[in-house]
Amino acid sequence: MGNRSGFAPDEFYHLYNRGTEKRNIFSNKGGYERFLSLLYLCNSTKQVHTTDIIPRGLTSWKLWEILKEFDREETLVDICAYCLMPNHFHLLVREKTDNNISRFMQKLMTGYTMYFNMRHERTGTLFQGTFKSTHVDDDQYLKYLIAYIHLNPIKLIEPRWKETGITDKKRAEYFLEKYQYSSYTDFHKQGRPEQIILAPEALPEYFESPTNFKKSITEWLDYQHSNTT
Repeated sequence: MGNRSGFAPDEFYHLYNRGTEKRNIFSNKGGYERFLSLLYLCNSTKQVHTTDIIPRGLTSWKLWEILKEFDREETLVDICAYCLMPNHFHLLVREKTDNNISRFMQKLMTGYTMYFNMRHERTGTLFQGTFKSTHVDDDQYLKYLIAYIHLNPIKLIEPRWKETGITDKKRAEYFLEKYQYSSYTDFHKQGRPEQIILAPEALPEYFESPTNFKKSITEWLDYQHSNTT
């Protein structure tokens, strides 16, 4: 389940990692936005030097206007869903060619570690070892993971909702819609510049409409269970 040497083309994988010693890897808006920009830039067969592409002090919209013009040539993976949390991240990707997931993740984690260390005047590793991976080997599990990844931010307002149940479902739904650092909004609504990160065509057509997507995801808020992933 955690094997990183056997990624197969056209297969889906859940990739995740957290900060070493469970430290926060995103401490402000700039860190989140840099990681999102790296999701886009590092997903390329080209060698990327982010300092040459991303000037300092850009507004969010200007940043994505610049990224949209960057020629990535070929992408390494299909990014199907993601969520960034203060001390960890989740990605759902599809392998395109042998070794591409490993190449992509090396570029992503190295690039963000360099950025983080420079900003915080530190050295050393940032992440808790190499990234973890789980092969998504059936349709039911793939649908579950889409929900699981997108529901992660609920932990920020109700840390034990899975064990004890949700206390305010409308509040939780509103929080998901406003959370900027996951792909939930890109499935539920259109128009965010960050949607260029995603390759939604790689997923089966599970959701007939944005409304159907929201309903499918938020139905899980009524389901209590224990999950330690």
